This record gives sequence, C-alpha cells and structure tokens, in this order.
Amino acid sequence: MPLTRLTLCSSCAVLALPALLGSAAAQDRGSVNPKPLPPLANPNDPSTPAKALFGRVTAPSSGPARPFGSYAKGCFSGGEALPLDGATWQVMRPSRNRMWGTPHLVDFIERLAARAPQAGWPGLLVGDMSQPRGGPMLTGHASHQLGLDVDVWLTPMPDHRMSRQEREETSATDMVRSDRLDIDPDVWTRQHTALIRLTAKQPEVARIFVNAAIKKALCREAGGDRGWLTKVRPMYGHNYHYHIRLACPAGEGSCDDQAPPPPGDGCGSELDYWFSDAVLHPPKPKKPPKPRPPMTLAGLPDACRAVLHAR
Repeated sequence: MPLTRLTLCSSCAVLALPALLGSAAAQDRGSVNPKPLPPLANPNDPSTPAKALFGRVTAPSSGPARPFGSYAKGCFSGGEALPLDGATWQVMRPSRNRMWGTPHLVDFIERLAARAPQAGWPGLLVGDMSQPRGGPMLTGHASHQLGLDVDVWLTPMPDHRMSRQEREETSATDMVRSDRLDIDPDVWTRQHTALIRLTAKQPEVARIFVNAAIKKALCREAGGDRGWLTKVRPMYGHNYHYHIRLACPAGEGSCDDQAPPPPGDGCGSELDYWFSDAVLHPPKPKKPPKPRPPMTLAGLPDACRAVLHAR
C-alpha cells in the first residue's frame, strides 16, 4: 500500500478508506483497489471536521511516540504500523489504513499474538487499530484515537496466509444468537473464553469491550478464576470482535486514562440491564434526534494541530 504525507491543498488526492458509506464494522468489505478521496476545498477553514483532516493522512508523523488527549478525543505522534503478517497474526481490511498505533500498542499485539496458541487459539485476525496519526475517523469508531485501541476478530486465524482479496472481503463471524440473549453455541467455543481471559490478564489492558451476550458467556464459563472479568465490559455491537484498550503508558502526562472499572466481576444485576427491553427493544423516537456538530480541530488537544501538520 503506498503511503504518502498529508498536504493540505485543494488539488491533492490521498488514499481513500474503502468503507466511507458504511460503519466500517468488521464485516464491512474493504477494497482491493481503493479510490482517492476527493480533496478538501478549504482544509484551513476552522469549521472543517477533524475527521476530514485526520482521515486524509496516510503516514505517521516524525518525532517521538506520544499520545495526546483521550481515547475519543486525541491523536498521537511517532506512530508505527503493525506488519501485515506475523507468525501468529494477520491484518484484516488493510485498505482502511487503520493498522497504526503507538509502538506500545504494536508491541503488545505482537506479544499477545505470540501467546495466543497457549489459549488454543491459532492466531489473531487484527481489525481496526488507529489511523496513522490517530484522531477522529471518517467512519465507524468514536474512540481508537490515541493509538491504544485495537479490535481483534473473534474468528480464528486460518491455517494459510490470506490473500489481499480474502482480507478485504472475508466476513467476521457473528458470535451472538439472533435474539441477542446469548452467544450462538454453533460458533462460540471454550477457546474464545481462553483468549479473552489471556488478554484481560495482561497488565497493560485497561478495558475489553464485548457484546453483552459474550459477557454473559464469559461469566458462565469463568469458573473460580474471576478477577479478570472486571476489565471485560458489555458494549453495544462488538458481536464480531473484541475491543482491547490499553492504559496510558507510564509517564505519559499528556495521555488521559479512563477511570478504573467498577469493582466486582460485572456478572450480576448490572449485566441484566443489557438484556432489558430498554436495550433490546427501545421505543422509536417520535422524531430523529438532532445530530451533533462534528468535532473540529479546536475540539482536540492543542498538540494535535502540530501532529496533523508535522512531516
């Protein structure tokens, strides 16, 4: 994949993300031949959405690796790309150009992938990490902005090196039953539990987000070893992958950590909420909610302006 620097001009074309019209979920197809994004007419306009700026960056900034801000309002410098192939991982949807993170994240993924076979898991299919400099994305995630988040598919890595077309077009496996009340026993395995347990026990991990039905299965299968369940939190969607969030690296004062998760294993009444009618069958609003204005560069930490324009 060719990587070019961002130039803020009206005639420059940069590499397109393939799923601009969708949510960029794991099952959305990528593109073997992505098309350029149209140039911005006036990229220096203060009202330009930050996602339109960071979404057009195709290479990392120079300088030391540092995260700035929070997971849903931030960026990072000195990014590193996870190699597309390792002995125990393969990057999916490479046309999205979201295989970037801080070196802290890249090193973590490589170490976790190397240990995955200990959980009976052949290897990781790595979904979205971050854009080359983080920041808001054109499609999909509200978070993944600090270079400290990664989505790992709940589909085991196949026993062959996947082709580019396979990586762009293979669908992830839905782990949740059609009624959304539990996992699908035809696809869920004990190895899924072992892999998520292994991940949650890594000291760098702050949170793991999964579908509530997956959390229910983990609660049921955890046995007496339950301390790791605290980090595993139910979240809308997340039925095709699990979302790993690392804590800010030690000493990074410009990085805003989340508050620690609530105490306990999260398997009690707080989990019941996710299976209530309010969540599974919410009433339709009488009128569509007014959309929020998109975040602009002014809404991000000041350092993100320098990150955006750095060479």
